[in-house]
Amino acid sequence: MQNPGPMSLLLSVLLFFFCEASSSLLSLPDYYLLHNQSFSTEPQEYLDPTLPPLLPPTGAPSCSVHVLQHEFANTYGSPPASTSFIPPEACPPPWFHVVLDLSISCFGDQYDRIAAVWIAGAEVLRTSTAEPTDSGIFWRVRKDVTNYASLLRNADGVEISMMLENIVNDIYTGIYKANLSLEFYPDSDDVISLGRSKRGRNALEIRPYDPFMSGSKLGKVFEGEKKKLLPALEDPADLIIPVCRKNSSNGYWFRIYNQSDEHFARINIPRNTFRAVLEVFVSFHSNDEFWYSNPPDVYIKDNNLTSQRGNGAFREVFATIDGRFVGTVLPFPVIFTGGINPLFWAPVVAIGAFDLPSYNLDITPFLELLLDGKNHSIGLGVNDGISFWLIDANLHLWLDSDSQVVSAKLTRYEAPPVSVVRANKFLHLNGTFKTDAERKAHFSGWVNSSMGNMTTDVNHKFKIKSSLDIQNNGNYKAVHLKAKAKTEVKTKNNQEVILSRVSHKLKYPLAIVTLTLPEMKNTYKSMTNLSHTLYEEATVFMLEKLINSKIITDKQEASGWMQVEEHSVLLGSAATKQKYQYSNNNKCYTRNVRAKDGVVLDDTATDACEIDL
Repeated sequence: MQNPGPMSLLLSVLLFFFCEASSSLLSLPDYYLLHNQSFSTEPQEYLDPTLPPLLPPTGAPSCSVHVLQHEFANTYGSPPASTSFIPPEACPPPWFHVVLDLSISCFGDQYDRIAAVWIAGAEVLRTSTAEPTDSGIFWRVRKDVTNYASLLRNADGVEISMMLENIVNDIYTGIYKANLSLEFYPDSDDVISLGRSKRGRNALEIRPYDPFMSGSKLGKVFEGEKKKLLPALEDPADLIIPVCRKNSSNGYWFRIYNQSDEHFARINIPRNTFRAVLEVFVSFHSNDEFWYSNPPDVYIKDNNLTSQRGNGAFREVFATIDGRFVGTVLPFPVIFTGGINPLFWAPVVAIGAFDLPSYNLDITPFLELLLDGKNHSIGLGVNDGISFWLIDANLHLWLDSDSQVVSAKLTRYEAPPVSVVRANKFLHLNGTFKTDAERKAHFSGWVNSSMGNMTTDVNHKFKIKSSLDIQNNGNYKAVHLKAKAKTEVKTKNNQEVILSRVSHKLKYPLAIVTLTLPEMKNTYKSMTNLSHTLYEEATVFMLEKLINSKIITDKQEASGWMQVEEHSVLLGSAATKQKYQYSNNNKCYTRNVRAKDGVVLDDTATDACEIDL
């Protein structure tokens, strides 16, 4: 065997360096730290340009109660910060609106952190933090929490808790300072803009058409059903039961570490419950923070990679009652402010980062399983999930005040397993991975209460198409996700007349393309283009007449580059633009924001109606 010549030796060395660098790049983090970064000499406000809470025309609350002030420093693994809340005498219930107001500030070096607020163990806000700078940042989250008003009416007081797990040391110096308040607005005879009514407690306005008007034929036929049907659609629940960890020493949320790690809560509901909705809160972290970009385990193993971010690019959150599947959640891929390229999210954060979405599962058809006065188990888990997910839920219950006991029956149960088809094709570090997933479920059940015998029909389906393309020995990575879900809930009387029909559609298109170039001295340059959209459409029909139509389109596009050493961003440049559009019964709100290199270049809001996807 001959010794290699100088040129052959040089090529071998370069090839060895390139392959080694490429292999390690695939194991680099997708989350980063804005180390020693400042975009302003003064503290800078960060923002999430979404619809502000819909408030009465006066705009001023009857009273504002400061609930909690806390500095979250070394709080990882510690219990939440808690306080006792008593309804203010100056503005006792009932309230037309209740708004949660959370303000946070921080300066120094710190990763993004997950946080949540609970009232009596029921989560009302899942949020995350922005990454601070040396000059400091601050932001504000205002959320309408009127749907949780029943938790706040306890005259003896209720515990309000906030958790923000943070670590402070010589490297991570940022301490998150939080102030939490509640604003209370009195009942009003005024009809609020954008579809808020006097009785309504959410954005679904059903007053313009009243099929039950006195003297009408329909009014006489369904006079007995009016009393409870309308409150069931628009009013907050009479009772909310948390589905969470009972011991809050490490937060009320469950921690899910793998696909078989289902967690349960024991609940007992009143026997006069005639409607039930399970509201699920989720967030994903560590090896599953970017689950939509994870390759299959076989790719990681065959290439001897150290990354543990595997198990493919499909995830599904599910709920059970006593072990029986009752619903599914398709999680929206929220990107935290240290993710992909943190320069994208300064000072405009990613969609949902300050107010992560929750997901409603109507489980009224399953009331037969719960109305026997006994304890039952509600379970939550993640199909294909890996470490780790934070999950809890609230069980919203509507009670029949004219009955002590109602009867119910599950009449239809169709829940075939989720269908997942995977196609993996790779050679060494280059490959393409495709995942198609689909699920359909149909549940029906009747409830016989003082309003009569009502049947609730729930149809749910979703489809996911995911592709992951890895080329250039692992230095090029393209993620494309198309996810859509539709749920339809119909309420019928015993004459099979459809009294109400609510349809809810979701679409989550996501595209991320990244090219990474190795550099010397343990640094590399990463260039990324991103497009991300949340599309939501909700319609309400009463006796097959359209009563309400709500559409939200929230779209972000970002591009830029960064030079990175380990987790720290040394320098870079990025531009982000976002268009948020809200339409409710032809009343609209549109906001356009453009930012570059930490500076907001344009921020305009109008009442124009131009919904697009």
